[in-house]
Amino acid sequence: MRVVLVAIMLMTVVLAGCGESSEGKYGEDLFGTTCAHCHGSDLAGGVGPPLGAGSNAASLSDGQIAGVISVGPGAMPAFANRLTGEQVDSLIDYLRERQGS
Repeated sequence: MRVVLVAIMLMTVVLAGCGESSEGKYGEDLFGTTCAHCHGSDLAGGVGPPLGAGSNAASLSDGQIAGVISVGPGAMPAFANRLTGEQVDSLIDYLRERQGS
């Protein structure tokens, strides 16, 4: 029963971060409405893994990050049908800037 409750709470948090429209948003604004709920506004992680400097995400290629955003592995939702290629590129640019690369 406890596992079911935790799973429901986790999905509620994940889905709550996906409800806001991403239309017309790019870079930092897009990250704030689409990603920060799980990955933290400081990229330190939370429900989702950290994305900042020194994280596993920092060692991924831009293409790999684009794939992760599109497919949404594990509990992460897929964004292939929610974000344009230009928006995905803007998220990658924002992450790289914040990672210092």
